[in-house]
Amino acid sequence: MSDIEFRGVTKTYPDGTTAVHDLDLRIESGSFTVFVGPSGCGKTTSMRMINRMITPSSGTITVAGQDISGTDPVRLRLGIGYVIQSAGLLPHRTVLDNVTTVPVLRGMRRKAARQAALEVLDRVGLDRGLAHRYPAQLSGGQQQRVGVARALAADPPILLMDEPFSAVDPVVRAELQAEMLRLQAELRKTIVFVTHDIDEAVTLGERIAVFGPGGVLQQYDKPDRVLAQPANDFVAEFVGRDRGYRALSFRSAEQVPLTEIRTATVDEIDGLRLLLGDWVLVVDEHRKPMGWIDVTGVEGHRAGKSLYDSMSAGGSLFPAHGDLRLALDAAVSSPSGIGVAVDDSGAVRGGVVAGDVLEQLARQRAGEDSDRNRHYFDQEPALDEDAR
Repeated sequence: MSDIEFRGVTKTYPDGTTAVHDLDLRIESGSFTVFVGPSGCGKTTSMRMINRMITPSSGTITVAGQDISGTDPVRLRLGIGYVIQSAGLLPHRTVLDNVTTVPVLRGMRRKAARQAALEVLDRVGLDRGLAHRYPAQLSGGQQQRVGVARALAADPPILLMDEPFSAVDPVVRAELQAEMLRLQAELRKTIVFVTHDIDEAVTLGERIAVFGPGGVLQQYDKPDRVLAQPANDFVAEFVGRDRGYRALSFRSAEQVPLTEIRTATVDEIDGLRLLLGDWVLVVDEHRKPMGWIDVTGVEGHRAGKSLYDSMSAGGSLFPAHGDLRLALDAAVSSPSGIGVAVDDSGAVRGGVVAGDVLEQLARQRAGEDSDRNRHYFDQEPALDEDAR
């Protein structure tokens, strides 16, 4: 077990600044918890108190039921993985030696540690060919993967992550988030992840702790409840006016119907006869989408431009097993007004129309209302004869 509990924890600095105020919070063993909030709200301070990088002014923090104030901080930290922004790798050491840092400090023989490190590189999706490179020879995304590998190398039960993906571009960030979800499904660590990005919190967290001014915890709940039922005006404002759109990510899109899409290969473009308003999806030999074209050719080959290498500039893709948010985004971001649904291989399955997505949302809500009403009347005590 590796649960973490804060009981009445406060951190006040000598100048009188209170970073965290009277924090009560229990993090379940094996869960993925995200601390989120604006700058200066105490989320990073709270996380750093878990491994005693910061000492609380009052209150108690326990890990696996043990008060950490009585634990040697070095020993405590060797048993907790830690990932920071920009990876924090040692620049004069190779990837392999960076990853072996903690296992060697804990007494593992260097040869065994290096072999174990190669296996961890496999786990985080890094090519073993990078093992003998130095951090400066890696991309930002690769460096962050090395940082995660180093934190996992000693197989700690707890992993602390302090805004680890904030310095990379959005595409790499999405890839790293997906990788973290895959790793967590496989390893079931107790993860505490700090971010200021509510979208990242909703994507990753099983539970979200929203911190506010003065280091006060505003809400601690499942992400769908934070979006649907913010505890107060601060949480509602922080989550944003588009919180209803974000909440669609917790709704299944399996019942959204797929429409037919007119497709053509690059070789077939010149033979197309299009009317104003007609759109054709250009696909490769494996039916993977390359881009949209219409009668003007503005979106593709006819205007003298190369077709898009991906759909990022011509509408998002709707992946297999996607949610309603992805379905709606695919539809509204497409120049044709039709989102492109693809299977696991990336091949076109059909099209998604915004109106169909909203109809599915309405059906789901109607079903939920019916279930609530049925539950209410099932639970209501029967009236006695006099009451009748």
